[in-house]
Amino acid sequence: MQHLKRWLTAIILGPLVLWILIKGSTLLLAALVSTVAIFSIREYLRIICKQDGGGASPCLKLISYAVSMALIMAAWMGSWQVLFLVLALNLLAMSVYVLARFPLDTFVFDIISKQVLGIVYIPVSLSLLVFLKEMESGTFWIIWLLIVIFANDTGAFYTGTFFGKHKLAPNISPNKTIEGSVGGILTSMVAGFVFSFAFFDNFTLALHTLPCSFLMAVAGQIGDLFESAMKRASNIKDSGRILPGHGGMLDRIDGLLLAIPVLYVYLVFLI
Repeated sequence: MQHLKRWLTAIILGPLVLWILIKGSTLLLAALVSTVAIFSIREYLRIICKQDGGGASPCLKLISYAVSMALIMAAWMGSWQVLFLVLALNLLAMSVYVLARFPLDTFVFDIISKQVLGIVYIPVSLSLLVFLKEMESGTFWIIWLLIVIFANDTGAFYTGTFFGKHKLAPNISPNKTIEGSVGGILTSMVAGFVFSFAFFDNFTLALHTLPCSFLMAVAGQIGDLFESAMKRASNIKDSGRILPGHGGMLDRIDGLLLAIPVLYVYLVFLI
């Protein structure tokens, strides 16, 4: 039943995302990414603040949501200057937050450091999707990115299920295996090669995407384990329940968050 829910959710949401990418404007993509960022940062704050014995304050949530949206809008404007300005303003807002709570909250600096990490971890990474959209063939590169990461997750899951014997990170995610990890990476590389050749009809370019697919798959698995470690530290199974069969929004995009910067750097500096 869980697998059925997982596939049904993907079947329903997949075409919607593809339609926005192919037919929608950059502004519509920015709106979608902003929504994903807000749900993800909400779940992130829930996880990290539970580690400190309490929930995130309404003020901290409001600042984090506003900054997340502002970062995505800066990407829509195509302005790295505005993006860095928003990050600086977030630090200023967090400094004021510290001054207001310091006498009463001895854990305030821990919370602030985790909030800053969350902002870089989630909305900054997601904002790169908007920058990618504006690049040459950006829409197809984003679709290619989603295919590679989906292939990584699917390949790792089924390879680990049928052939997994050696634990990859038993203290973080007991179900993940080395065999599953290798299967996910190989599946990503095959899918990346096939679809890049199908999209661009360029064999040389398809060959050049193999190292990128490899690095993205590795980054995706690191991102998955990173989020699993956060949840285990807070004794939480799923980051949320918004996506049936997948858990929370952060559960769905954890691998994507670290793979996006890899693709962006690869396209800007290597291809």
